[in-house]
Amino acid sequence: MLTYLGTALPQFTSPAARLLALQCALRADTRGHVRLPTGLLRGMHLRQSRELWLELAHAGWLALPDFRTLPVQALLLDASVLDQAPGRRVRRRGADWALRPRPLLLPAAAPALRLTALVLAAHTCARGEHSTDMDILTRLCGHSAQQAGELLDRLVTTHTLKAWQHNRETDEVFWQLPQSCSAGLPRTHQARQL
Repeated sequence: MLTYLGTALPQFTSPAARLLALQCALRADTRGHVRLPTGLLRGMHLRQSRELWLELAHAGWLALPDFRTLPVQALLLDASVLDQAPGRRVRRRGADWALRPRPLLLPAAAPALRLTALVLAAHTCARGEHSTDMDILTRLCGHSAQQAGELLDRLVTTHTLKAWQHNRETDEVFWQLPQSCSAGLPRTHQARQL
């Protein structure tokens, strides 16, 4: 779903709008209707953020909801979101995982930092080096390579990552998890694809 949103949304859609779109896409029913409980939006620090809804509506991705009704209900306008695998039940579990992406759990953080941690968690595997292309990271997060570097530095500062490195020859980004995080990965864990 992260890959789908990386192409469906305009390149510089804000990280907060991307997080909101991800929850909408993963929680939508078969007709594209989505209901987001107030508690979910409050927990994501998006409850009073009408500008994010406007951003997604301006992109033609969803119809602007009626903010007078609770829970917030919206209609996704991009029909291809419903064709994304896997099925609805697995997408609902993915929506919950996206709120707390193991093994890269963050305390309350800015949306750009949360989205970067989520993308890295989706590309983290149980064995070997954790890596992805810088192009993939920037496309999925909607920011530049320089911004990605700054956000990765902040993830090191918050001890979410132990270290990271950008190989400019191959354009790959590698990262290491702190010992406590990597010990908690199940052996059968594979890179999560939402």
